[in-house]
Order: sequence, then structure tokens, then C-alpha cells
Amino acid sequence: MLYSTLKPILFRIDPEKAHGLTLHALRWMPAMSTPIDPRLASRVAGLDFPAPVGLAAGFDKDGLVAHKMHGLGFGFAEVGTLTPLPQAGNPTPRLFRLVEDRAVINRMGFNNGGQARAASRLAKRPSWSGIVGINIGANKDADDRIADYAAGVRNMMPLADYLTVNISSPNTPGLRALQDKAALHALLDAVMQARGSEKTPIFLKVAPDLEGEDIRDIAEACLKHRIDALIVSNTTIGRPQLRSRSAGESGGLSGAPLHDVALQRLRDFRSAVGAKIPLIGVGGIFTAEQAYARIRAGASLLQIYTAMVYEGPMLARTIHKGLIRLLARDGFANISQAVGVDAK
Repeated sequence: MLYSTLKPILFRIDPEKAHGLTLHALRWMPAMSTPIDPRLASRVAGLDFPAPVGLAAGFDKDGLVAHKMHGLGFGFAEVGTLTPLPQAGNPTPRLFRLVEDRAVINRMGFNNGGQARAASRLAKRPSWSGIVGINIGANKDADDRIADYAAGVRNMMPLADYLTVNISSPNTPGLRALQDKAALHALLDAVMQARGSEKTPIFLKVAPDLEGEDIRDIAEACLKHRIDALIVSNTTIGRPQLRSRSAGESGGLSGAPLHDVALQRLRDFRSAVGAKIPLIGVGGIFTAEQAYARIRAGASLLQIYTAMVYEGPMLARTIHKGLIRLLARDGFANISQAVGVDAK
């Protein structure tokens, strides 16, 4: 009810400024836990998740409020993308609402205050505040981007429940080239060497704009290097039919128009890796029914961000309530029983 009142006001403000105001308001919210139905709990990559819907990276780039999102009903939250050195990102304007399409285009460019500043903040979060992952990337002007990822692992691993290696943002020139076969093997080898004997799970976040051979190569690399989970997917550079006047802006498209392609990429990766690597479904999830379809297609966990812009901060709780209803309808005692039941 409160968000319905505030939404028209927020939508009159520049999107990036509105996002800043939202973060500022959430910083005043006390850190707390919220009861979650035990039927939604699952163990993924050695971690115990109380519920499947998490907060995607991009919302809390610098670790300001991630530890508080569990109080809004999220099962986990992901900070970042964080780069070794502070980075201003791309020139503004760089964030656009596509209201008619329930979508967003961004070309933020990994704007963040750097890993050192975030680390000092994250070190102070309460130990009971739930699962927080840290998404790491490379600086735009880095001479050696693979070295940046290795540094990110070493810098942030002590503070992370899991680490996400983000090579799928379309807003850092050349970054997605790290998804190419040879580069990806070199990257994952460096990342795993940087992790050493530590047990912190490593996730890999991939783009939706991939072809069959790309998917097979990525799957093979993840299996070889024992990646703990795949996040499918990031924003798309594709442009399905859109109605909003900002549809022509460059950058990554997220939200409702991404739903179908993100679901298909999840199915593709499930086909490529089977049940050997857990999958995390992201992209265009607005309802419990859409979340459930992603789970049945093979997702062990889910992430949302853009949908919150349109549906409000309580969306995770709403989806979780719907998932309980859908599990009961289909006779599942636990969310894990539904994972991949529709996969070929």
C-alpha cells in the first residue's frame, strides 16, 4: 500500500536519483530477520538458503543495505558489482525506465566505490543477517582483467558467503569476450587458484545473448573448473518489440521483456549441465507463477531486481507466499522437489 502511494512520486524523479533515495531510506531500516516457511528452504552449493528468491546484484553496489534485505523477505542478497579500484562508471544519464514495457535499460558501467571501502562496511554486518554474496568484476581500464578477478576473490572472499564472477555485463567494453572458450578457461583457472583451499562457493554469471556452441563451451568450462553454480542470466543487448520512448537507448535491457529469453537460456544450460551444477534463474520474474516455472525448468534459486521497481520492495515475500500455494497444489513437500521436474 505504501509503495503504491510512493511509486508515482518516485517515477517523476530521475531513475538513478530515485534509486539513491531508496537506498538512503533502507539504510534507516533496522536489520532484522523475518519468518519464512520451512518448505522453501534448500541447500545449494553447500549453503543453507531459507528461501529461493534473492536480491540480484546491481541494486546494492557498495554493500550499504544487502544485510537488511532479508527483513523484506529475501532468502539472500548479492552485493556489487565491486571492482578492485573505485570506478565512476559511464556518463549520465545511464539508467532509463521503460514504463510501458515494465523494463529498465542501464549502462551504468560498474560504478562503485571499490572493494576496500565495501569490505570495511561488510565486515560490520551482523553474523545473523543471512546469506550475502559478493559480485566481482574488473576495472574498465585494467591492463589485466583476469588479474582483477583474482584480486577480487582474494579481497572479498573473507566477507562473502559466496562470490559471483560477473563476465556478462554489456556495459564494460570487451568484458563479455571473457565468455569465449579460451579466455574463460584462463579466467576460471585464475579464480580457482586465487580461492586456493578455501571453501567459499564460486558462481559464474552469464549473458542471455548466447548461441548453442557458446552454451556448450561455458558448460564444459564450468564442469572442468568445478564452478559451484551458474547465474542465468544478466541483461540483454537484444531488443524485442518495445513500446517505450527510451527503447533505443544503449545498454542492457532487464525486466519483463527479458523473461522469455532468460527462461530459454536456463533451459539450455540445464540441458547442457544436467543437475551437476545448480542454476540460479534471473530475468523478468514478476510473479510466483513465473518463479515456479523457472524452478521447474531447473533453477534451484532465483534473483530479482527490476521487478521491484514496478511491484515494490515486498515482492520477494509475495512470490514466496505464491510458491507455497503452488507447491501444495502439486503435492511437493519442499521446494527442492520441484527443481527441474520439467527439464528434458
